[in-house]
Amino acid sequence: MKQISLIIVAIVALLGAALASRILFVVDEAEQAIIVQFGEPIGDVIVEPGLKFKMPYQEVRYFDKRLLVWDGDVTQIPTLGREFILVDTTARWRIADPLQFLRSVRDERGARTRLDDIIDSVVRDMVSSTELEEIIRSRDWSVDLARLDDEAVPDRDDPDLQQQPKLGRELLEQEILRRAQRLMPELGIELRDVRVKRVNYIDSVRRQVENRMIAERQSIAERFRSEGQGRSQEILGNMERELRRISSQAAREAEEIRGKADAEATRIYGEAFGADPEFYAFFRTLEQYRTLGKNTTLMLRADSDFFRYLEKIMPE
Repeated sequence: MKQISLIIVAIVALLGAALASRILFVVDEAEQAIIVQFGEPIGDVIVEPGLKFKMPYQEVRYFDKRLLVWDGDVTQIPTLGREFILVDTTARWRIADPLQFLRSVRDERGARTRLDDIIDSVVRDMVSSTELEEIIRSRDWSVDLARLDDEAVPDRDDPDLQQQPKLGRELLEQEILRRAQRLMPELGIELRDVRVKRVNYIDSVRRQVENRMIAERQSIAERFRSEGQGRSQEILGNMERELRRISSQAAREAEEIRGKADAEATRIYGEAFGADPEFYAFFRTLEQYRTLGKNTTLMLRADSDFFRYLEKIMPE
């Protein structure tokens, strides 16, 4: 009898658990819920977290309270100036009216499909009616031409450098957001922000731009090389001219020193000769004797002064 009672209690407990799972549900803090009966929402939106009740034949649809991310596909769009660019856009949105959201798009997948259509369409319209400079630059963009390097920007008179953007990236994004927000209430969505993540040329145009940039860099490099060679020749010319000047000045100073030395030697010789002419003549004769080698032959007259001192020292 006791065993039968335990079986009955277990069966009742299982039935109670099954019934509880059908009538009880939990709403998380980051969620909001709607009770749906036969495909139609019943009652108000449940926004308070906690344990909630419903009828067994009813269902619960959960919707996220938090900001959700939308990332569009990279789209090729022509600008007003017919430059084809790739635009990558992102947005932040939330489910503001779960009842309207459920009726219009059913779930987040349907919402993302509608956001694709709406935001991509608005972005395409805005980009195709805007110049490329307005998409790239900010409204407060400015250039200090005095600080630009001539080599970095060869043409400082380019009007695009001095033109102030009329719209700019920030106002462009604000206008995209404003236009897209007009269609959000009927979807139960609140669109918080739209941003252009990246703008780039298409492959064919990007290759042309890269080739033009390479050609400009090569032109600047060639100008640098030409200027460097000219400067090198100028420096070598100045060096050669300075070398010739230094050599000429050194030769002149050497001649002046040599002349002064010769004059000083002549003066000393003159003073020595004047002090004792006989001794000077004797000394000079001895120096000439020293230059004679062993096999030296001289053809001189017998009365030459060269033999005067030799005759005096030779015995009779």
